[in-house]
Amino acid sequence: MVTINDIARLAGVAKSTVSRYLNGGSVSAKTKAKIDKIVAETGYKPNTFAQSLKAKNTAMIGTIVPRLDSYTTTQGLKGIDEQLRAVDYQLLITNSNQDIQREIEAICAYAKQKVAGIILFATVITDEHRKAIDSSKVPVIILGHRIFTYFGVFEDYIAVGQKRKQGILDGIKPNGKIKIIETTFAIEAAYQKALKILPKMESSYVICATDNIALGVLKAAHELKMVIPDQFSLSGFGDYDVTKAVFPMITTIKFPYYQSGVLAAENLYQLIEGEKIPEIIKLDNQLVERESTKRLK
Repeated sequence: MVTINDIARLAGVAKSTVSRYLNGGSVSAKTKAKIDKIVAETGYKPNTFAQSLKAKNTAMIGTIVPRLDSYTTTQGLKGIDEQLRAVDYQLLITNSNQDIQREIEAICAYAKQKVAGIILFATVITDEHRKAIDSSKVPVIILGHRIFTYFGVFEDYIAVGQKRKQGILDGIKPNGKIKIIETTFAIEAAYQKALKILPKMESSYVICATDNIALGVLKAAHELKMVIPDQFSLSGFGDYDVTKAVFPMITTIKFPYYQSGVLAAENLYQLIEGEKIPEIIKLDNQLVERESTKRLK
């Protein structure tokens, strides 16, 4: 294996001269031509990592992933690597093994290695993360909610079991991965299911088909001493009054039930009177953001 010492010896120059050449420093045209020729003949490849430690602007990008045995993680890394190679950047990977402290240590370590930037596959962003990112003085990209778990009901229930689930899938699948969990409408059933699912879940966001299901998941999270939304965000559907009486208050989708009742009565009356009505009427839902969710920016 050819080293920088070999290049210096063959060129008849000092090692420091070759180092300046490799790092784009000041070298005479004659010396540069000589080293160019030797590098080409020997097929010498500089140690990019070592080189990057000396350079002010490196060609290294550090990534921090929560686990390596995840399909979504490996696919994300594949996309990052292919894009970086196209612009002659190299990829470094640190596995935090879902340990928040290791993520923070990795940010600091990458900063010391003078990486050009950091990509963090985030599940949780704490104040410690923010302090480490601010002190790193390098650009940091945080990949937000990409992995979701959906607690739904069985497909026998057309509106909630099929159509609501399909709406969730259509919204998430282009940019993320979603795992479907089936339960019933009962809080207790969702609670028992969540006790088994949450400890091994890698999702950063749990969506529930109803607020009752969300309440069951919240109960399980409390029992497992999991902190919402720090460990995962949680939301439901329905905007039941009880979602404002628990801690954290649950983010939900508010459906205009009253308005739908009014329209149903009006439309039925029109049908009785022999009038025509639209075959389908769409009502807008409203996202009610509360304490159980947070944005990963």
